Order: sequence, then structure tokens, then C-alpha cells
Amino acid sequence: MLSNNNFTMSKLTNLLSELRKVSSSEKAKKNAWFFKTEKGQYGYGDKFIGVTMPEQRVVAKKYQDLTLNDLEKLLASPIHEERSVALIILSKQFEKGDDKKRDEIFEFYVSHSRYINNWDLVDGSAPRIVGEYLLDKKITLLIMYAKSGDLWEKRISIISTFAFINKGRTKETYQISDLLLDEKHDLLQKAVGWMLRETGKRISKKNLENYLKTRYKKMGRTALQYTIEHFPKEERQKYLKGLI
Repeated sequence: MLSNNNFTMSKLTNLLSELRKVSSSEKAKKNAWFFKTEKGQYGYGDKFIGVTMPEQRVVAKKYQDLTLNDLEKLLASPIHEERSVALIILSKQFEKGDDKKRDEIFEFYVSHSRYINNWDLVDGSAPRIVGEYLLDKKITLLIMYAKSGDLWEKRISIISTFAFINKGRTKETYQISDLLLDEKHDLLQKAVGWMLRETGKRISKKNLENYLKTRYKKMGRTALQYTIEHFPKEERQKYLKGLI
């Protein structure tokens, strides 16, 4: 009879095997280009085997009960898709878990955040784990991340506020956005603009306009363009020309 350790290792091995079976060298090359893995780019050093997100979800669904030890091995992998599958599973376990399990997963996520190092990894997991966990708590972690020197922690800080937006709350998004308005990196400007846009689209355009009045001239152009994307054309032009 196999021990539990051997059994869990077998499941992890099987998961890795299934990912390899649906991998594609052609897709891997395209993903390496798309996620900017050349020297000097934000994804430098990331490795791909060419597995699509729908394919990753199919594989992840079969291994929802992987232990945190196994997920730690998967998350520490240099292979992007393996880290992605780990986060898909982790997000699902968090969604289904009781309070104790959620505490455990949140702590695990935060202590392993160095592996959540590309925008798709952040966007697919931060609202579902960090944001959801902090809905009834202080957002000290998000403030700390927003002030950190790490690109991905900064992105986690703002993208996590999507969970608050989904609950009809704008305060947290505005608070974190204020800390990131001076950021120059394209991925942060897009993230800030995206979350601000969602507050206006899903909750209140008027509140967003009030927020923008004293800030839009300080914002990077990309962040502003994303924020006002759904505004009427004439209104967008006024913002872009600084005439509001």
C-alpha cells in the first residue's frame, strides 16, 4: 500500500505529465513573446511550455485536492503554466474552504508572493484570494504592497481591490490608486486605470468623476485613458486635453 506522501507525489507527477501532454512548442514561443521574457523586459527569465488557459483549467480541475506542500512545489516552478495551475487550484480551494482553510491559504499566498510574478498570475488570483480575504479586515497589506519596490506586489495591491468593487465598494480602490498615481510602469498604469474604470462602470460614474477632478492631471496618460474608456467621446477628449 502506498504511503500518503507517495500518493500525493504521484498525483503531482501525474499533473505535470498531463500538462506536458497538451503542451506546444509553438504556443510556448508565442507566450514567451507575449509575456515579455526578453532581457530587460518585465517577464525576463519566465519559461513557457505552451499550455492554454482553458487547458490549464481542465488539468487543474482534476487535482483540486492537492496539498499545500504539493502546491508549493508547483508554485516554485520556473515554468509559468505550472505556477498558473497552482494558483487556479489555490483559488478554488480558497473559495470552497472554511475560515481556517482560508486563513491558511491567505498566509501561504502572501509568503509565496515572489512566485506570483507576471500580470496574468496576479490578475487571476489576487482578487479571489487576497481581496476576498480582506473584505472584512483592514487593508494594511495592500497599502504595504502599494508602497513596496516590487512591481508585482504593487499590481497585487490594486488588482485585489476588484473584490471590493464587486461588493459595491470604491473606498479601497481609490485609496490604493492614490498610492500608485505616480507610477510610470505601463502594467501599473493599466491596472490602476482598469480598477478605476470598473468603479465607474459597476458602482458610480459620478463618484469616479469626483475622484478624478483633483487627480486626473497627475495621472499617467495610459492610466487616464483606461479610466475614462467608457466615457462619452467629447468628455474623454476634455479629460485628455486637461479641460475638465
